[in-house]
Amino acid sequence: MKYSKRIKQILLASAAGLTIYFSPIVSGDASAAEVKEDFTSTELRETAKQYLGTPYKSAGTTASGFDCSGFVLKVFKDLGVSSLPRTSASMYNVGESVSQNELIPGDLVFFNTSGRGISHVGIYYGDGKFIHASTSQGVTITPLNDKWYWADKYVGAKRISDVKLVSKK
Repeated sequence: MKYSKRIKQILLASAAGLTIYFSPIVSGDASAAEVKEDFTSTELRETAKQYLGTPYKSAGTTASGFDCSGFVLKVFKDLGVSSLPRTSASMYNVGESVSQNELIPGDLVFFNTSGRGISHVGIYYGDGKFIHASTSQGVTITPLNDKWYWADKYVGAKRISDVKLVSKK
């Protein structure tokens, strides 16, 4: 009796493991159309700016502390976009590529800070700046072409939302 119960537990655990393993969480080839939402550049800036000064926290996804992708997820969730992947590397697989000279507020900007591929993400804020969760400063606004660090780490950008451009007040 004990053996059959144990075998049943092993079979159930195996079936559950296989179900989890083969269940898609986020498609790596998600298209921009699956994620796009409409909001204005003013709404984007105001939503992101409310988190300025929030401390950096590894794996953080709340206003008590953010990592870079957790910050991006929170801002876009606040704007009604809830289908972004969790990590910066997986976010890079979503959306439509945008050249640096065509960036608009809301575009995601990606960096290789580790030397091993995409390791940081921020949100293009406008006027050559991006807002992101920095390990040293928490949520901050930084020049994209900062010659001391970010310019050399820039990899590319993706457009994942339809943003209506509105001049800043």
